[in-house]
Amino acid sequence: MRRREVNRCHKNMTMIGSMWKNYSIDYIKNNRASGISIIAASFIAALFLSFLCCLFYNFWLDSIEGTKLEDGSWHGRITGEISGDELAVINNFANVEKVVVNEELSGEQGTVADVYFYNKRTVYQDMSALVNILGLPEDAADYNYQLLSLYFVRIPGDNMPRLLMPAYLAIVMIVCVSLILVIHNSFATSMNSRVHQFGIFSSIGATPGQIRTCLVQEALFLSIVPVMAGILLGIIFSFGTVWGMNAFAANFVGGRQASFSCHPVILLLVLFLSILTVLVSAWIPARKLSRLTPLESIRGTDELQLKKKKRSPILSVLFGIEGEMAGNALKAQKKALRTTSLSLILAFLGFMIMQCFWTLSGISTNHTYFEKYQDAWDVMVTVKDTHIEDFGLINELRGMPKADSSVVYQKAEAVCILPQDAQSKELLSLGGLEVFLGDAAFYGKGLFQIEAPIFILDDESFGEFCGQIGIASRMDGTIVLNRFWDSVNSNFRYPEYIPYVKEDMEAVALNNAAEKGDENMVEIPVLACTKEYPLLREEYGKSDCPLVQFMPLSLWKEIGGQIGGAEQDTYVRVLANDRTEVDILNALENEITQIIGSEYEIESENRIQEREDNDKMIEGYELILGAFCVLLAIIGIAHVFSHTLGFLRQRKREFARYMSVGLTSEGIRKMFCIEALMIVGRPLLVTSALTIVAVAFMIKASYLDPMEFIKVAPIAPILAFVSAVFAFVALAYYLGGKKILKVSLAEALRDDTMM
Repeated sequence: MRRREVNRCHKNMTMIGSMWKNYSIDYIKNNRASGISIIAASFIAALFLSFLCCLFYNFWLDSIEGTKLEDGSWHGRITGEISGDELAVINNFANVEKVVVNEELSGEQGTVADVYFYNKRTVYQDMSALVNILGLPEDAADYNYQLLSLYFVRIPGDNMPRLLMPAYLAIVMIVCVSLILVIHNSFATSMNSRVHQFGIFSSIGATPGQIRTCLVQEALFLSIVPVMAGILLGIIFSFGTVWGMNAFAANFVGGRQASFSCHPVILLLVLFLSILTVLVSAWIPARKLSRLTPLESIRGTDELQLKKKKRSPILSVLFGIEGEMAGNALKAQKKALRTTSLSLILAFLGFMIMQCFWTLSGISTNHTYFEKYQDAWDVMVTVKDTHIEDFGLINELRGMPKADSSVVYQKAEAVCILPQDAQSKELLSLGGLEVFLGDAAFYGKGLFQIEAPIFILDDESFGEFCGQIGIASRMDGTIVLNRFWDSVNSNFRYPEYIPYVKEDMEAVALNNAAEKGDENMVEIPVLACTKEYPLLREEYGKSDCPLVQFMPLSLWKEIGGQIGGAEQDTYVRVLANDRTEVDILNALENEITQIIGSEYEIESENRIQEREDNDKMIEGYELILGAFCVLLAIIGIAHVFSHTLGFLRQRKREFARYMSVGLTSEGIRKMFCIEALMIVGRPLLVTSALTIVAVAFMIKASYLDPMEFIKVAPIAPILAFVSAVFAFVALAYYLGGKKILKVSLAEALRDDTMM
C-alpha cells in the first residue's frame, strides 16, 4: 500500500515538473522581449567576470615574474657557517626542492644559502626546523616576503602591507555584487509582470517551491548560452588587453613583456561565479514573488506607484507638467534605479578625480622637474660604483662634437660647524637657525651643526663655474651657495630665498656627517658666497636648511679621505649643441654610452625621451584607471537598458492613463527625455560637487595657483565621458519609449490575461 502511494507521488511530481517545464518553454517563446533583457544581462555579467578574472590572473602571474626578476625566486634564505655536509642536509629535507649557495652575498658574515620549497605554505615551519637542525639562531633565516605574499603565504614578522591580491579580490567582489544587482533588475522586471499569473497558479494548488523552481529553471535556460559566450569573449578581451600592454611596454627601455595564460581553474571559477550570479539574481525576486498569497498575487499590480505623490518644484518650473510627472516616476523607480545611480556616481567621480589628479600631477611635475631643469641637462649618465677620482674619461667627454658642455660630478654628505654670528642679518631677523632646526642644531656655545652637502666638480667645470660668478679660478677652496629658503614667508612651490651667511665668510669647517667630534674636522677656505649655482639636475637647499658647497676635484683628492661621506656613483651631465629633437639627443646619448659603457657600468637618459616616456606612462595609467571607470559606467548603463527594455508591462497603464486625459506622444517623449536627463544629471551634480572639493583640497595641499589648473582643466575629456554616458542612457529610453508608444490605449487599460 505504501509503495503504491510513493509511486503515485512520484508520478504526480513528474507530471508537475513536466507541466512547469512546458509552461516555462511556452512563456519564453511568447515573451522574447523580457527574455532578451535577461540574456543580455547574463552575457554582460559573464563577460565582465571572465575579463576581470583572466586579466587579474595574468596580472598576478606578471607580478610573480617581476618579483622573481627583482628580488630572486628563492623562498627562504639561511646565512651562517654552513659546510658542504650541512648543505646536503638541507637539500635532503623533505619539502626542499633545491638549495643554492648565493656566491654574490656570501662573504665574511658566512655562507648564504637560497632555499626553494615544493610546498610554499609550510615555508616558515620548515625554515625554523632547518635552522634548528643546523644549530643556527632564528635570525639566520630570512624570507622572500613579497614573493611568498603573492603565493598567499604570510610570514610572521612581515609588517609591510601587501595589498595587491586583496585589491584584485575586492574589485572582483564589487563587480559580482554590482552585476547581481543589474541582472536582478532584469529578472525582477520579468517576474513582477507575472504576479497575476502566479497568483492564479497558487489558487489552484501550486506551491511556493514549485514557483521558485519554475522561475530559476527559466533563468538557467535563458542564461547558459549567453554565459558561455560571455566567458569566451571575456577571455578574448583579456588577451587583447595583455597584448596591448605588451605593445605599450615595448616603447620603454627594459619594459617587460607579459605572457598570456588562462588556467582551467580560472575558467571553472568564472563559470561558477557567472552561474552563481545568475542564480542569486533570479532567486531574490523569485523568493519574494513565491511568498505572496494567492489573493495578493491575483489582486496585485506590477505598475510602479508612489504611496504619496511629491512635488518636484525645480522640474515643474523647468519643464512644466511633464517635469512633475517625470519626477514622480523617478521617485517610484528610486529603488530599482539605485544600482544605476551608485554605478554612475562611482564612474563619474573616479573619472573626474582621475583626470584632475593627472592634470595637477602634470603641472607639479613640470614645475619641479621638466620646466625647472629644462636648461640644466640634455643627457644624464650615472656611472655605477665609481668615485669621481677614479673616473678617467673626462677629456673624452669634453671632446665630443655634438656636446656643448659636459660636467662630471659626485655628491658627498658632510656637516658644517657654523658660528652664530656668521648668519646673515636677514636670517637672524627671522629668528636664526634655532627657529628652523630647533635644539638639534646646537653644537656648542654659539655654534650650530648643519648639513653641508658637497658637489665635487671636475676641475675644468669648477673653473667655468668660477668664471660664471665672476671670481678668479682657484682649486684650493670651496664655493658656498649663499641661499636660504624662507619657509616662513613662502612655500615650496613658489620659494623665496634670503642670504644664508655673511658675504665676507672666509672659511668653513667641515666634518664627516656620520661621526661626532672634532677629530676629522677640516677647515677650508671659502672662495665666494654666491646665490648662483652650476647647471646640474639637482635640488639645492630646501630640506633641513643645508649649506651647499661646490668643490673642485683637486681639493677633494686632498681632503676626501678625511671628510668621507662620498656617494658610490658619479654623474655626467651633458648639454647638446642642438637641443630640440629627440633623435639628436638619442644619438648623443648613444655616443656617450659607447664612450663610457665600454669601461664602466652605467645608466643613461635624455631629457626629451624622459619627457615622452613620462607622458606615455601617465597615458598608460589613465588608460587602466579610465577603463575601470568605463566599466563602472557600463554597469550603470547596462542596468538602465535592463530596466527600460523590461518596463513595458510596468508602465503601460501609467502612460495609458496619461494619454486618456490628453497627454500626447510628444509629452511622453518629453517625459522620457527628462527622466534620462535626471538619471545622468543627479549623479553628475553630486560628483561635480565632490570633485570640486577634492580638487580644491589637492590644489591647497600642493600650493599651486588655482588659475594654473583652471587654464588646463580637463573639461573636454570629462564632457566627452559624460556625453557618452548620457547618449547611451538616452538610447535605452528611446528603445523603451518606442515600445510604450506602440501600445494601444484599450489594450493597456484592460486586465492582464494569462499570457
